[in-house]
Amino acid sequence: MNRVSPDYILFAQHGWADDNRAMLSLARALAAPNTEIVVPCLNYAQTWLRIAPLIDTVERTAIATLGQYPDVPLRILGHSMGGLIWLEILERHPEWWSRVHSLVLVASPVGGADLGRLLDPLAVGIGIAADLGRSRCAIAEKIAAQIPTLVIAGDINGGSDGTVMVECTKFPHAQFVCLPGLSHPVLRNHPSVASIIDEFWTDTNLGETLVTHPIIQRLRAIPWMTDGHPRDFGKAKPFITLQDGSTVRTWRNPFGIFHIYVADPEERCRYSGFIGWIHEADLWQALQEIKAKASAVNHLS
Repeated sequence: MNRVSPDYILFAQHGWADDNRAMLSLARALAAPNTEIVVPCLNYAQTWLRIAPLIDTVERTAIATLGQYPDVPLRILGHSMGGLIWLEILERHPEWWSRVHSLVLVASPVGGADLGRLLDPLAVGIGIAADLGRSRCAIAEKIAAQIPTLVIAGDINGGSDGTVMVECTKFPHAQFVCLPGLSHPVLRNHPSVASIIDEFWTDTNLGETLVTHPIIQRLRAIPWMTDGHPRDFGKAKPFITLQDGSTVRTWRNPFGIFHIYVADPEERCRYSGFIGWIHEADLWQALQEIKAKASAVNHLS
């Protein structure tokens, strides 16, 4: 007897220091009766080491599943590191993109996890820290330009879900929804998350369309720039004023770590980041370039 093909394949991937139980529950809550659910469970201990073997494991599972159902569309869902894993897999397989109905990243540190940068600032290989600290914004932006993509973030303290900064979940072309009061682990399987994903599958224009200010894009492109928390925004002093009234502000904390902020014309913080001592030269070069361009534009106007 021929096996009936599913309407969709739903890949749901858990993240660092976790197993697949919460994601399996979320996937089951979302799935239609004729959905093929694939929720790989990675070795808990291995999630503390390096990300490459984890990517390879999920990729092998995906290849085998797609081989079984070569014409069935995909829905992809990743929590935290699980979203990073799927960004890497999709980068490897652009031939799959036309089959992907949607990509949903829940609390994924696409811009690089600040905790990873702090634990391994030189990327020497302290466990999985450097892998989590690396920015994948360029990959994500390219994918989101072709695949409907939703970013869901939580916020429990005005800038993070307790583990991942809200800012580092964002990238251009994605739709964005922030859920106040939901922490990083709670986001794995919460009714509000399931409801939003279900709505997005019906209308991929749900949420805020992310468009990044060119100055923020320039700052985030600096090697080792890390998206930060805006809690100390009020301590920063204006360093550059842009033609639209936005300002670039700077502040050095008591430990000597240099922080950078971008404020809109209404003086609301739109970006916060920081960079380590050994990479400050790259930041200062970028700031001087931004300042010179701003001065030239202001002079001409």
